[in-house]
Amino acid sequence: MKAKLLQNLSVNAIQLVVNQLLGLGIFYVLSTGLDKNTFGQINLALAILMAAFNILSCGIDQLVIKKIAAGADVHTTVSLYVVHVLGAGLLFYGILLGGYALFPHFNGVYSILLLIGIGKTMIFFSTPFKQAANGLERFKLLAYMLVISNIVRCMGLVILGILHHLSLGNVIIIFIVGDVAEFLFCVFLFTFSTKTRLSISWNRSQYMLLLREALPQTGVVLITSALSRFDWVFIGILVSAIKLAEYSFAYKLFEISTLPLLAIAPLLIPRFTKMFKQDLVPVDELNLLVRAEMIVAAFTILILNICWSPLIDGVTSGKYGAVNIYTVFILSLCIPFLYLNNFFWTIYFAQGRLKMILASFIITLAVNVAGDIILIPLYKNEGAAAAFLAACLVQYVYYFKQNKTPELRTVWRPLVMCMVCAVIGIFAATLLFDGSWTRMLTGTGIFVLLLILTAQLRLQDLKTMAWPTHIKGTNP
Repeated sequence: MKAKLLQNLSVNAIQLVVNQLLGLGIFYVLSTGLDKNTFGQINLALAILMAAFNILSCGIDQLVIKKIAAGADVHTTVSLYVVHVLGAGLLFYGILLGGYALFPHFNGVYSILLLIGIGKTMIFFSTPFKQAANGLERFKLLAYMLVISNIVRCMGLVILGILHHLSLGNVIIIFIVGDVAEFLFCVFLFTFSTKTRLSISWNRSQYMLLLREALPQTGVVLITSALSRFDWVFIGILVSAIKLAEYSFAYKLFEISTLPLLAIAPLLIPRFTKMFKQDLVPVDELNLLVRAEMIVAAFTILILNICWSPLIDGVTSGKYGAVNIYTVFILSLCIPFLYLNNFFWTIYFAQGRLKMILASFIITLAVNVAGDIILIPLYKNEGAAAAFLAACLVQYVYYFKQNKTPELRTVWRPLVMCMVCAVIGIFAATLLFDGSWTRMLTGTGIFVLLLILTAQLRLQDLKTMAWPTHIKGTNP
């Protein structure tokens, strides 16, 4: 089982590294090859579409993973979800088409939204196959599904950049081609690899049962979708597309910095689902997992802040480095909270505490929206970052208070200690040296030394750094 977990983690990590590198290539070509206003308009359209399609999933995507991991029939579950995405996706795009004539003052941005929406609808149609592969713990299959769109887009945009044909129209064409390719590839690869017969069958009673089961998670999805891109939309509409271009660049690199979390998060849902079916929960291993995550998160804060300005200004000709230095620092402080919030969310989701999760996201959304409304007009991008940090902190406090496992009540200690060690390393290295490499080596050395002195990094961890072997019901 350990070997299987390590294999899944390795495959998922490789997929994420490849995808993030391709995504970074796409982002770099667009941010340097287009003017800030056009780049900001594209990101505004993508933010709206991402939030919309997340909402249209109605929370069924995560439920499908859980049901299939728990042994539900794959064909029936996938068929029901296929019916949902086809109906919801076609209805949404139909409304989007109809709305084109209703917003004459936004036809510039709306045209981008409408065209990119073709591709994102195809991505939405491919969701059932990805989630089913996740629930089956077929992470190699999932990896192939997830990389195809970015491969097409990255190669296409690089070629356009080399040929000096990078324009808004050509960028949109590349986006649509990449997303359609992903949909077709997912359908073919899933049916071929899993030998699952693809059919579209309408069973009203089963579908309504699935919707009712997903209802608490639907509320969570509505809120997380608004939470994830509300600041982008708010900045793009009420401040300027240029400021959105700067903020979206910083946010994209911030998202990439959470790569380790993205690697482990998909593995936790099926594993925790099986773990919490048992009477004995391995709390020692869970505490070790938390401490390891906090060390990784804090080290990310250190490296991101030390390297940001000289590196980003160097590769973007001064467009996105220094202008984002405070925004990035504030966003980086969110990283440990994202790790812990995902940890608690996965436990509560596996336990079926969906109403409590919904309440947490309602509170989190309220804090984030209120913070955006108050802080963005005053501090623009830094205000958006501060509002997001406040929302992450509030969500963590709520999750922590809802914890019913006494042995997990000390997880705040690694959080605080590792963050303090990282911040001290950043400021000490910055004050003592000027060179980027010298600062990075000095900051890392100080960080590791402080971790050892505070007992966050221990030699015996190497002997116990393995997933619990006594979880039953794991796929071979």
